[in-house]
Amino acid sequence: MSPVIAKSLRERAERTAHKIQEILNLSHAAHEQEIATAIEAAIIEALLQERERCAVVAYDHVCEEDRDQAHKVAEEIRRVRNALAANLSSLR
Repeated sequence: MSPVIAKSLRERAERTAHKIQEILNLSHAAHEQEIATAIEAAIIEALLQERERCAVVAYDHVCEEDRDQAHKVAEEIRRVRNALAANLSSLR
């Protein structure tokens, strides 16, 4: 039987929180949502940082004609990152 694949980042975070609580022999209800939220935020932050890093690398390795486009992509990534961070903060 193949493992069930999580359909969303939140599901992944909740499954990971559940696994952590099992490893630590904690009650499944004890802080599970807080743990899942922290895991979800950490994953999102890591993904956003990697996306921005990739944009910077791409910007540094393109010809002059393509730098303007790379700059626009990097700016859009920063805008989305800031919006996601604001949304996450409002969920707390």
